[in-house]
Amino acid sequence: MTRFDAARVRAEFPILRTTVPGGAPLHYLDNAATSQMPEAVADAMRDHDFRRRANVKRGVHHLAECATEAYADARQRVARFLNAGDDREVVFTSGTTGAINLLAYAFGATLSPGDEIVLSVLEHHSNLVPWQLLRDRRGVALKFLPATADGRVDVTALPDIVTPRCKLVSVTHVSNVTGGETDIAAVVAAAAVVGARVAVDGAQRVSHGPIDVRALGVDFYAFSAHKMFGPNGVGVLWGRGELLETLPPFLGGGEMIRTVSLDRTTYADIPARFEAGTPPITQAVGLGAAIDWLTGIDRPAAEQHMARLTGRVIDGLATLGGGNARIEVVGPAMTPGRYPVVSFAVDGAHPHDICQILDGHGVALRGGHHCAQPFMDSRGLAGTSRASLALYSDDGDVDAFLNGMEDALARLTL
Repeated sequence: MTRFDAARVRAEFPILRTTVPGGAPLHYLDNAATSQMPEAVADAMRDHDFRRRANVKRGVHHLAECATEAYADARQRVARFLNAGDDREVVFTSGTTGAINLLAYAFGATLSPGDEIVLSVLEHHSNLVPWQLLRDRRGVALKFLPATADGRVDVTALPDIVTPRCKLVSVTHVSNVTGGETDIAAVVAAAAVVGARVAVDGAQRVSHGPIDVRALGVDFYAFSAHKMFGPNGVGVLWGRGELLETLPPFLGGGEMIRTVSLDRTTYADIPARFEAGTPPITQAVGLGAAIDWLTGIDRPAAEQHMARLTGRVIDGLATLGGGNARIEVVGPAMTPGRYPVVSFAVDGAHPHDICQILDGHGVALRGGHHCAQPFMDSRGLAGTSRASLALYSDDGDVDAFLNGMEDALARLTL
């Protein structure tokens, strides 16, 4: 297998050449929150704004036509990345949160009191709170799949929890806390037995390469560009065309209409029906460029590189100081379906204190409940520190992390 050239990849990210206050080089290990952006993506957005900046769809002048073409091209790139059957199935949103809120409102409008939606205790708040709001608005019932001991969605509970009243199962593809991948095939099979639909929060999965939504067999898939080397402010809700066509719009205004009178409005076909107002045009162009960059990576070599570094992080935490029982890694061991998100708790130390000490070493971590408070509560944890790697991570980042942890453990004594 070709050795992954992390140095070449890192060279495409200028921010990784910066230093933090105090002069330490930056070691960015907060990729589960936001990944960094390669120059190719920034260049594509700059080129668009300097050469094609205009509003889309209705303008007939040259710049408007160029902008409309660029926006349509970005949608086609997303469709190919997802292996969608039709690019009309791609709806641009503000991000994963916006996509799931859109789905909860539009799909939720088709539900009746007593209908059930199945989630899991591992869900990010963005795949929980919109459904709680729907419950309060429509009287639907929420049910929850538990987590396994190693932090995956427990699909063995599906037969007991997915009943004939279930209309939708909405789960994470990869946990943003544990790095554990969900067995989507098992979820799809259980939902099919009762005729329920399946939605997937793919925010933590998309940075690892293309998704085949048709092979997955799901009905809806949501993700954000800023988690996959793209810009903030844009994301995607993919849905099966025949389902999207049955759903009412979420937001009202320009561009999502067919006709408007003072008495009534008729709505545009998909995807315009769900894209009210001026869309994130430049950001969509950036997302298209991020997809081009990501799909140009040697995927097998990258997966081997990421697995090796993740193993170093997990093994290093276990052996600090000759073996440190103070540290608990919250997530699976290095097995297939284990992604490079490593959350850990240190006995007698607050996650934020860990992060502050590591910041002094130039290492950027995330501390807290990671917008997954119900899962943390289920484990009796106030929060964890989290190291999350990306394609540009290297051994120097892991070395700095482990050295910083040695310092943190020495300073935060029991």
